[in-house]
Amino acid sequence: MWLLGNIWFFYAGLIGIALSLAFVYITIYYTDYGHRPVSDIARASQTGPATNIIVGFSVGLEATAVPAIAIGIALLLSFTCGQMSGVPYGGLYGTAIATMGMLASCAYILAMDTFGPIVDNAGGIVEMSGEEEATKHRCARMDAAGNTTKALTKGYAVGSAALSAFLLFSAYMDEVGILTGSAFTTVNLALVPVFVGALLGAMLVFLFSSLAIRAVGQTAQYIIQDVRRQFQDKRILEGTVKPDYASCVDITTKGALKNMILPGAIAIIFPVSVGFLLKYEAMAAFLMVATITGVLLALVMNQGGGAWTMRKSTSSSGNMAGKGARRTRLRLSGYGRRSL
Repeated sequence: MWLLGNIWFFYAGLIGIALSLAFVYITIYYTDYGHRPVSDIARASQTGPATNIIVGFSVGLEATAVPAIAIGIALLLSFTCGQMSGVPYGGLYGTAIATMGMLASCAYILAMDTFGPIVDNAGGIVEMSGEEEATKHRCARMDAAGNTTKALTKGYAVGSAALSAFLLFSAYMDEVGILTGSAFTTVNLALVPVFVGALLGAMLVFLFSSLAIRAVGQTAQYIIQDVRRQFQDKRILEGTVKPDYASCVDITTKGALKNMILPGAIAIIFPVSVGFLLKYEAMAAFLMVATITGVLLALVMNQGGGAWTMRKSTSSSGNMAGKGARRTRLRLSGYGRRSL
C-alpha cells in the first residue's frame, strides 16, 4: 500500500484502476445491444443506409464526452494525490502511478481481446459448414458479445494511452529544458509558429486516419476482385472445388504493407519537419494538440464502430429493436448478395 513511503501514491493507483473500470462500463453502454445507442442505430437502419450512417456517426461523436471527462478527472485527482504526498515532482509521479494502476489489468484485458476473433471465426465455420439455424443464432449471439469485448479492449487502450501521453509530453518538456539550459514549462499558443504547430498536429491525426482507412479500402478492393475472379469457376459455388485461400491471404499481406507506407512515412516526417522548421515550442504544441485530437478521434472510431458492428450482429441474431426488424434484415442481406 505504500509507495515511496507515502499512502497518497496508493490512492493515485486506485484512481487508475477506477478509470479502467469506468471505461469498461462506458464502452458497454455505447456498444452493447441492450442500451440506447445501438438501439437507435438499429431503428435508424429500418429507414435506409443514410439514416444508419447519420445516427451511427452521431453516436460516435457523443461517445467522446464521458470518456474525456473521466480521463480529465483521473488526471486531476492523481496529480492532486501526488502533490499531497509532499514528494518533489509528486504530482507528475502521481499521474504515472495512476497509469500503472490502469495498466495493472492489462493481462485480463488482452485475454478479453482474444474472445472476439475466436467466436468470429467460429461463426464463419458454422456458416460455411451449413449448420442449422439454431446453431447460427447462438454463434451470432456469441459474436455480439465478442464485439463488445473487442470494443472494451480498444477503449481501455485509448484511456491508458491518454494518461501515458501526458507523461511523455512532460518528459519532452523536461528534455527541452535540459538541452536549452532554461526551464520549459509554458507553451504560448499566442505565438504564430506555435499555433501553426498545434494546427498541424490536429491535421496530422485526420490525415493519417484518412490514409489508413483508404489503405484498408484499397486492400479490400483487391480481395473482392480476387474473390469475383475465383467465383467465375462455378465449381467453387457448387462446393466441388475449394477456393484458393492462399491467394487472398497473399493479397491481403502485400496490400497492407504497400498501402501503409505513405501513412507511416507521414507520421515520421511531419514531427521531424515541425521540430526543425518551427522549433521546440511549436513542436510541443504539435504533440499536445495531436495527442488530444488523436484520443478523441480514437474514441469516435472505437465507440461508433463498435455500435455499428453490434447493430449488425444483433440483427443477424434476431435482436434488432423496433418493428419490421425481420423485413429490414432480409432487405439488407439481399442488398449484400446483389453487391457481391
